[in-house]
Amino acid sequence: METRQLGTSDVRITPILMGTWQAGKNMWTGIDDDQMVKAIRTAYESGITTIDTAEQYGDGYSERIVAKALSDVRDKVVYATKVFANHLKYDWVLEACHRSLENLNTDYIDLYQIHWPAGSWGSEIVPIEETMSALVKLKEDGKIRAIGVSNFSREQLAQASQYGRIDSLQPPYSLFWRNVETDGMPYCVEQNISILAYSPLAQGLLTGKFGRDHQFEEGDHRAKNKLFYRKFWV
Repeated sequence: METRQLGTSDVRITPILMGTWQAGKNMWTGIDDDQMVKAIRTAYESGITTIDTAEQYGDGYSERIVAKALSDVRDKVVYATKVFANHLKYDWVLEACHRSLENLNTDYIDLYQIHWPAGSWGSEIVPIEETMSALVKLKEDGKIRAIGVSNFSREQLAQASQYGRIDSLQPPYSLFWRNVETDGMPYCVEQNISILAYSPLAQGLLTGKFGRDHQFEEGDHRAKNKLFYRKFWV
């Protein structure tokens, strides 16, 4: 599969990425570790060599599953992971990165992203300058190769860009969720920032597998949003 440059960095990513939120199990049901490892490995063998995960996915469990699937081919894959909103102080970013390195069984992360802006999910407000200075330090030390952000608005993205090079934005983007088209996308085009869409199939709802009256199992986060999703079915 052809690869593309990530922003202005030297990281090359595949146009299709493998997302591994489910591998962390938290907020999902019926997830089998062996099947997840098999799915990740199959994606790799099919040419999808860019794998996206996060420390928040099962408190590092997803990262460990990724490592289990791909450690033997580490030099042939690109790891993208994220620091959560509750770890955005300078020292906390460094500590979170160290944990992710251990979880992923690697000595570098190709793309390290701020998962959500400070203040999200009840987290402490931390100046973006402080968080970015930690990310820039990690990049200078060779612990990460590129910096990205996720769930940032255009305004938040522009502010973060004042303190270091941002090479990617990861927003929700699907037929259901299109806000980025009029918010962050124009800025990304202007600044040569790659867009890595997450939930392009709306967490499975656009696959045709689920009908209007489908009942998600208890523990599946989609059950809480049933009324929101049902309005899209006719």
